[in-house]
Amino acid sequence: QVQLVESGGGLVQPGGSLSLSCTASGITLDYYTIGWFRQAPGKEREGVSCISVSDDNTAYADSVKGRFTISRDNAKNTVYLKMSNLKPEDTAIYYCAAGPQGIYLGYVTLEEYEYDYWGQGTHVTVSS
Repeated sequence: QVQLVESGGGLVQPGGSLSLSCTASGITLDYYTIGWFRQAPGKEREGVSCISVSDDNTAYADSVKGRFTISRDNAKNTVYLKMSNLKPEDTAIYYCAAGPQGIYLGYVTLEEYEYDYWGQGTHVTVSS
């Protein structure tokens, strides 16, 4: 019955900003490393960003560093991805995922296989 639901996707112009949300049911996200992944048309899914259980460590793909920011709000059982200076190549379906526990509190990973629970995705289109 674990469910992760992404929201906030849509159409945005290049250079614009968009914030995505991932809200969980059936699990408490503050016990998990949470990752954001994306899959562009015709391409494989790739890791975008992740945030540790302790909320003091993050990781970003080189393609989004300086433009995307991941954060969590444990009271809302929600993780966010703030995206700025969006580019057409950011167009993709964005997925959130809940990952490993019990390694250490600051653990982060963009390895897809390490994540256990996945949302259905939300579409982001960057176009003028």
